[in-house]
Amino acid sequence: MAIGKLTKQEKSWIMYDVGNSAFVLLSTALIPVYFSSIATGSVVVAWGYAETIASLVIALTMPVLGSLADLRHMKKKFLVGTVGTGALACCALGFATDALPFLLIYIVASIMLNSSMVFYDALLVDATTDERYDEVSSQGYAWGYIGSCIPFIACLAVVLGGGAIGIDIALGMKIAFFITAAWWVAFTIPVFKNVHQTHFKDRSAHVVRDAFSGLLGTVKRMWRTKSLRYFMLAYFFYIDGVHTIIKLSTSYGTDLGIDATQLVLALLVTQFVAFPSAIIYGRLGAKVGTKKMLLVGVFAYMCITLFGAFFLKSAVEFWILAVMVGLFQGGIQALSRSEFGKLVPKEHANEYFGFFDIFGKYAAVMGTFLVSVITQVTGQSNWGVFSLVVLFIVGFVLLRKVPDNA
Repeated sequence: MAIGKLTKQEKSWIMYDVGNSAFVLLSTALIPVYFSSIATGSVVVAWGYAETIASLVIALTMPVLGSLADLRHMKKKFLVGTVGTGALACCALGFATDALPFLLIYIVASIMLNSSMVFYDALLVDATTDERYDEVSSQGYAWGYIGSCIPFIACLAVVLGGGAIGIDIALGMKIAFFITAAWWVAFTIPVFKNVHQTHFKDRSAHVVRDAFSGLLGTVKRMWRTKSLRYFMLAYFFYIDGVHTIIKLSTSYGTDLGIDATQLVLALLVTQFVAFPSAIIYGRLGAKVGTKKMLLVGVFAYMCITLFGAFFLKSAVEFWILAVMVGLFQGGIQALSRSEFGKLVPKEHANEYFGFFDIFGKYAAVMGTFLVSVITQVTGQSNWGVFSLVVLFIVGFVLLRKVPDNA
């Protein structure tokens, strides 16, 4: 399906992936490099702990907030609130010149970004129909990858090339944070205007109390449903590893002594590779089965992790790794999101997607913590990366247990 055949609601929903991906790319490629210039000690350890704290906060709060967002007209209100706060925090990063304040502001920005994704993901059930989930979800990731490159290239221009016109690194980063925040907000407008919450639960007299009591019922229903139980457990492990690699790849390369410019340009290549790959991956899922394509992606990430741990020594290997990640990153994320959307009741989509995030999409607690601890104990960041193989092996085994007709 070409993007021209998408409905106005579907296109508007996809646009938010274009907007938030700008900050995702900046925080993956450029922010860790900038942080290394103002921090002391291992960048992998400090950045890993910061990501862990942000993920824990999201994991503890999103099921309750998601349950509240399932009420009539609430999804978009929560989306706008998290985007607005996150964009302000993004701008504030440019004024933090010491490591600790920078990390604290980044944690706030990361929490808001990832929280907004819960409400956005849940709007998928309002923006399209069941049979179009795989296509629309894949298009979202694909256009997010390619669209995020536009503001990112502008950021690179002012940060890396600003010296030619008298802009130092500090001022360049301030401008980059402002560009990213403005892009994020601008591409939130279409989904706010054109996607309407059609699935919701009725408001009761005891909203907060019912939100908490409803969570227990949701957990029980998820556990009793075999397809959801095994899918969520598998997802908890394999996507945790995927997002850990996304979050720590640049800081890992920095620890290995790879030139910052090479790191950033290689990760930019990942975005261009991921654009067609995500669309192709989604269509292969429709032809051969979502579960089969997810198993292929998890196995590929085992290989990627082993390559990164033991063969990544120079910029050339990092470029190879970037291409490998680009081939599978968008596909495994998109098909996981769409498959989950098919399995859950639509009127409780936010509540379920809150748990979806706890089980790994943005609650990458195990992975970042595991890499940080193993790196700190061994003094070798490659052994920290190698530890992620365990997550993919467990995820692969559990995913095989998901019924084929799920």
